[in-house]
Amino acid sequence: MVTGNIFHCRKNSWPPEEYVSRHTLHLFDFDSAGPPKHAWRRRLNSHANILKEFSITFMEAIKMVRLGIRLWSYVREEASHGRKAPIDPFTRESCKPSASQGVPLGGMGSGSMSRGFRGEFRQWQIVPGTCDSSPVMANQFSVKLSSSTCLLIFVSRDSGNKKYASVLAPGRHEGLGKARDEGISSWGWNLSGQHSTYHALFPRAWTIYDGEPDPELKVSCRQISPFIPHNYKDTSLPTAVFVYTLVNTGRERAKVSLLFTWAVSSFLGSSLFNFAFNFTLSIKRLVLAFFSNRCLFLQTAKGNPPVTFAIAACETQNVNVTVLPCFGLTEGRSVTARQMWDKMMQDGQFDRQNFNSGPSMPSSPGETLCAAVSASAWVEPHGKCTIAFSLAWSSPKIKFLKGSSYHRRYTKFYGTSERAALNLAHDALTNYKRWEEEIEKWQSPILNDQRLPEWYKFTLFNELYFLVAGGTVWIDSSLPSTNVKNDQDSPEHAQKVDVKVTEAEVNRRHTTISEYSTTSGCNGSTGDGLKNNSDPAVTQNKRNSNNLSEHFKWQDQLDDHDDVGRFLYLEGVEYIMWNTYDVHFYASFALLDLFPKIELNIQRDFAKAVLSEDGRRVKFLAEGNYGIRKVRGAVPHDLGTHDPWNEMNAYNIHDTSKWKDLNPKFVLQVYRDFAATGDMQFGVDVWPAVRTAMEYMEQFDRDDDGLIENDGFPDQTYDTWTVHGVSAYCGCLWLAALQAAAAMAEQIGDKFFAETCKTKFCTAKSAFEKKLWNGSYFKYDSGSSSNSKSIQADQLAGQWYTASSGLAPLFDEFKIRSALQKIYDFNVMKVKGGRMGAVNGMHLNGKVDETCMQSREIWTGVTYAVAANMILAGMEKEAFATAEGIFIAGWSEEGFGYWFQTPEAWTMDGHFRSLIYMRPLAIWGMQWALSIPKAILDAPKVNMMDKILISPATFSLSLTETG
Repeated sequence: MVTGNIFHCRKNSWPPEEYVSRHTLHLFDFDSAGPPKHAWRRRLNSHANILKEFSITFMEAIKMVRLGIRLWSYVREEASHGRKAPIDPFTRESCKPSASQGVPLGGMGSGSMSRGFRGEFRQWQIVPGTCDSSPVMANQFSVKLSSSTCLLIFVSRDSGNKKYASVLAPGRHEGLGKARDEGISSWGWNLSGQHSTYHALFPRAWTIYDGEPDPELKVSCRQISPFIPHNYKDTSLPTAVFVYTLVNTGRERAKVSLLFTWAVSSFLGSSLFNFAFNFTLSIKRLVLAFFSNRCLFLQTAKGNPPVTFAIAACETQNVNVTVLPCFGLTEGRSVTARQMWDKMMQDGQFDRQNFNSGPSMPSSPGETLCAAVSASAWVEPHGKCTIAFSLAWSSPKIKFLKGSSYHRRYTKFYGTSERAALNLAHDALTNYKRWEEEIEKWQSPILNDQRLPEWYKFTLFNELYFLVAGGTVWIDSSLPSTNVKNDQDSPEHAQKVDVKVTEAEVNRRHTTISEYSTTSGCNGSTGDGLKNNSDPAVTQNKRNSNNLSEHFKWQDQLDDHDDVGRFLYLEGVEYIMWNTYDVHFYASFALLDLFPKIELNIQRDFAKAVLSEDGRRVKFLAEGNYGIRKVRGAVPHDLGTHDPWNEMNAYNIHDTSKWKDLNPKFVLQVYRDFAATGDMQFGVDVWPAVRTAMEYMEQFDRDDDGLIENDGFPDQTYDTWTVHGVSAYCGCLWLAALQAAAAMAEQIGDKFFAETCKTKFCTAKSAFEKKLWNGSYFKYDSGSSSNSKSIQADQLAGQWYTASSGLAPLFDEFKIRSALQKIYDFNVMKVKGGRMGAVNGMHLNGKVDETCMQSREIWTGVTYAVAANMILAGMEKEAFATAEGIFIAGWSEEGFGYWFQTPEAWTMDGHFRSLIYMRPLAIWGMQWALSIPKAILDAPKVNMMDKILISPATFSLSLTETG
């Protein structure tokens, strides 16, 4: 709950002793049962306030009325074809967002769900591009029993005088119904949560029940997901483990029964059926309840692939496991939720003959079926016991609404049968200890670094939640599955047969670096079979282009060792576009640091896209004009929505082929990745696209001063913030791209292009400083509008990347530090004393720039990026103070409640725009700045002031002759 002291206090430490008694912590001081020293913490009885969404002002609404009408029409048109528009501000979820999120479950790209900090399972993202935030209260753990995705506990003692039974989630959910019903409302929702706490350090979380519901029983639940950097197998697995540690502090033996229940609903002809399995594993026995459905959350008419779930527990000499393969939430089933609860209350376990019950009867349309696994153990006085459960789900095939079907990456290891979920649940219980060892080995150096603020340590890891909960899709390879196309193609899809989407010709032979040294001009290429663009600014020299296209090696040609599949993640759960590139620019540090092979493959996808063209007509909603979907030479805004990789640029507000930041961002990311990995073959593969992207930008240099100019509309990632002339943001990115392209060209062997970039850089830098530097910072743009002199928080984005890539500073140290200090003094400290992050625009009089919606917003990811820039400039104190504002407002107990759902932005009053967003992964840009890889530091340096070897007459990047 937001309180008044958010802007008046600053807390530096959150020791577990403030939340859990020292005695209890001592009892759990073994086998990772106790919460870590550094973690995000909450009490289970904390209030989960409803989050407030931003609203536009009256003047903003007037300016955007035409866009709103066109967007409304487009949303309705997409809905008529059974599709969701990538941006839909008109439709609202029935479940209002609240401050109740927790660490998500599972690895990356195989579908996910989250478990709120109070224990409810929510935020379901099994079908790509769809997110259901509603909690399923039947899915629970209980101490004695739980159902419909619940955990429950039942405790009885030798004397028989004391019995406790409760769902392990506090309070009664408003949708439970009446206590006398046959459903889950009949269970014991008795937990107050007053003495129970949640501790999150992604990808693990701990819930400590300190004497609840039994005052003499201490319970620790440890949630573990296989998110392991550089492990491209286990990290793809859709599974999670819950390890319960029980400590009996009483004088009598206690029989404790834990129950894990799971519920799935069927819709319109889809059916559910459950099984129970029993496997012997040396001294352990794995017991699973296994159930499958043909459609989860969506109608079968949409053709969604099957989904299978499995829940399991591990039986040992002291732990007895039984199952109830099927029960219902209403009358009509042989066993109802109430009868299941009564059975557990009476016996503390189910009948052993349930293992021989066979498959359950298929469900009726709309019916919810549940399954339960119970694990019971006697815990001696002052004794301890461990019980492990696992959850797995398998949705092996992904089918996009307008395009192809693909197999998820985990099917490479587990196949596509329904039995995959069973095997995943089994392997999770046998491998989770190894996963924890690898996770701790990864996290320990950062957690033990005394130089780092405590809030930063756990927020750094917790922001990685997005790589699981951000709608990620990870497929096995670039090839679609055999069942490729949707049975019901839309009219637009049918038109694809008449549209030529050009691609670079692929030659499978490998390339030697020396081939670039003098024989290829690399002046951009179309290659055989490619359609030449008629625009003279992007016309390519065909003689050189054929030479370049031979060097492309795409994903399907990678060796098995390097083939880690292809990866997609959403811009946000409200902005449904895959791998949005202008945002990936900020978020990519996380993937590069933790999964560099995935990052390189994303860049390969975009390199291929640069050399392709899609001539289908698209209406751009901001102005109502028409253009083509994808222009050759332009970096796409995104890889699409309903047919990724094949139908790019789902974003249709503006014509992004005219944006000024996308191409420089591509060049900068490619060079950074090239320098960080030292992968020369990657550099050779993508170099033609890098050069083509640079040449494409020539058309935007209107006055031949070497600088690109903006065109009087929001032609950048700030897509409501108009720019005139030269801008600090895009201009700085362009200067950095010239430097990065020159450095990469020298290493690839394209000496002439390197010298050309150097020449242009020298002229462009002089013009940039002359037009924008005012003595203390770089103005927003060179125009004459009311906000042209605004202080933009992101004005040095290009410098951030040059420093992160080991390149020389774009400007002298005084200018860099002066501009960053100005941002800190105005954009950060003049906003609630620095407790909210950096506002995008600020006037010199100390008032927020309210030119448009985005100029007055605080962007969480941009704030992290500014902090990273400050670290690289030697301003660490200011950097952490800047970034801490995001923690205070978004993650702290006194903040607005955005933990594990960090939005793109919030306003001055804390109202959000676009929850669960990609850009806040930029916090890993801070970690990159704190520990720049040795490969970056040792990379060859390029001196942009070297003697120029070419004549000023050959100034253009697009030339027909080589040097």
